[in-house]
Amino acid sequence: MRTPIIAGNWKMYKTLHESVDFVRELAPRLAPFTGVERVVCPTFVALAAVAEALKGTDIKVGAQNMNWEAQGAFTSQIAPTMLQGLVEYVIIGHSEVRAYLHETDEDINRKVKAALAYGLKPIIAVGESLAQNEAGETEQFVGGQVRTALNGISADNMRNIVIAYEPIWAIGTGKNASGDLANSIIGGTIRGTLAQLYGNDVAQSVRIQYGGSVKPGNMAEYMSQPDIDGALVGGASLKVDDFTQLVEAAAKAKGV
Repeated sequence: MRTPIIAGNWKMYKTLHESVDFVRELAPRLAPFTGVERVVCPTFVALAAVAEALKGTDIKVGAQNMNWEAQGAFTSQIAPTMLQGLVEYVIIGHSEVRAYLHETDEDINRKVKAALAYGLKPIIAVGESLAQNEAGETEQFVGGQVRTALNGISADNMRNIVIAYEPIWAIGTGKNASGDLANSIIGGTIRGTLAQLYGNDVAQSVRIQYGGSVKPGNMAEYMSQPDIDGALVGGASLKVDDFTQLVEAAAKAKGV
C-alpha cells in the first residue's frame, strides 16, 4: 500500500517567528497520525529554524523550489547543496513558479535530476489551465509535463519521487476538481504515463497527490479515491486546525 503524504505549501506566508510558533503547535497535533507522511514547506528564510523546531518529531520539511546548479553566480537562487540536511523534500514545477519565474518543462527536468543527485525528494507539480481543460487537452498536456519532467530519470529513482496533480484553474480560486475527475486524471493520465515509461509495477508504486483548493470539507472526497495518495495543500495548511483535519481525514480514508 502507498503511504499517504500530505504536504503543506506555505507559499509566501508566515515570518520566521510565525513559522516556528506554528510548527511547535502543529507537531503534537499531528503526532497521532503516524500512518500519514506529513510535510511542511515554509519559506527559505524559515527553513533552518523550522527544521530545528521539528527535530525529534516525524514531521518532514520541504523547500518550495531550488536551482539545479550546485553553486555559482546566481543571485537570489538556492542551490540543492544548501538544502541538504535541512529538508527531505522539494517542490518542483509548481504552477506559480512556472508562471511567475517562467520555468520551462526542461528547467523542471534539470531540477528533478539535481534534487535526486543531492539526496532530495522532488514533489513534481503538474496541471493544466482552464482553457486546456475545457478544450479537452488535459491528457496530452499533463502527460507531456510528466514525460519531460522525468526524462532521463531511472525506474529506481521513482521511489524517491512524488507527483502532485494541481489543475491551475483550481489553485487559490475556490474551484476544485471533483474527486472522480481528479482520480481519473491521476489514475488514467499520470499513472498511465508512468506505466508507459516504467511499467505498471512502478506506476502503481509512485505516490500521486491532488492539489487545488483542498480543504477539510472536501478532503475525504479526495482521499476516498483509489489513485489519490495525498494532497499538496496551500491555504488550508496555514492553520493548525485545518491542517490537522486534513491529515486526520487522510488517515481515516486510507485506514492508516
